[in-house]
Amino acid sequence: MTLRAERVSRAAGGRLILDGVGLSPRPGAMTGLLGPNGSGKSTLLRLLAGVLAPAGGVVTLDGRPLDRVGRRDVARRVAVVEQQADTQVELTVRDVVRLGRIPHRRAWTPTSTADEEAVTDALERTALAGQADRLWHTLSGGERQRVQIARALAQRPRELLLDEPTNHLDIQHQLDVLSLVAALPVTSVVALHDLNLAAMYCDHLVVLSEGRVVASGDPAEVLTADLVADVYRVRAEVGHGPGGRPHVRFLGTLTAKPPSRALTRPGRATEDDRTA
Repeated sequence: MTLRAERVSRAAGGRLILDGVGLSPRPGAMTGLLGPNGSGKSTLLRLLAGVLAPAGGVVTLDGRPLDRVGRRDVARRVAVVEQQADTQVELTVRDVVRLGRIPHRRAWTPTSTADEEAVTDALERTALAGQADRLWHTLSGGERQRVQIARALAQRPRELLLDEPTNHLDIQHQLDVLSLVAALPVTSVVALHDLNLAAMYCDHLVVLSEGRVVASGDPAEVLTADLVADVYRVRAEVGHGPGGRPHVRFLGTLTAKPPSRALTRPGRATEDDRTA
């Protein structure tokens, strides 16, 4: 078992951000969370991480409501990589990665042999061992993102949540980061804007629109021209890319909103299938 959101809702400023959303990541797989700005992706990730509490519904970890699991226990299991991180303190790469061991240590105690082994392993997995002594502020955006993933891996998590990990990165670093995440032996949920990157790397996709799940399934089922038009207001053609994965070619924006369609086509969420 793993993380699961069951019909969760959340409001802010009098506006409903999530409305009865269900999400069940496949253990050991990479689930892509898609949707336009304001669709609720970041809020859902924060609910899964226990940073926010749902106004309705429940988030569970191994079948237990998350609010009944101790914070330290959650932190040992679930790691989070935010869009962007920064610090004014002069920390080395190794120092930043060591922060991932905090859930496993008592306050004010020095790092243990197990801590240092976890840090070294995380640095090696992310190809950062040769840069462990570099200062954080001297790194490029792509390198910083790898360090944040290494910090998360040092937690030794079983679940990894990533909020737009490719944001502000060039194409090479986008591919490097997603290749790294896809190869990790963890259950991962990653919020993305790029539909083609999601198609290339994700095993399962969940699409949010106006706070609701409107599609879920394999990339080939979910990424259709109709869905892109409905959710993103963009005309598109969907063909096949490497390995038979779908590839979206964008043709232009739509001005008039099309008539609503029943969400019952393959890859679309129905009333009885609101859980991804």
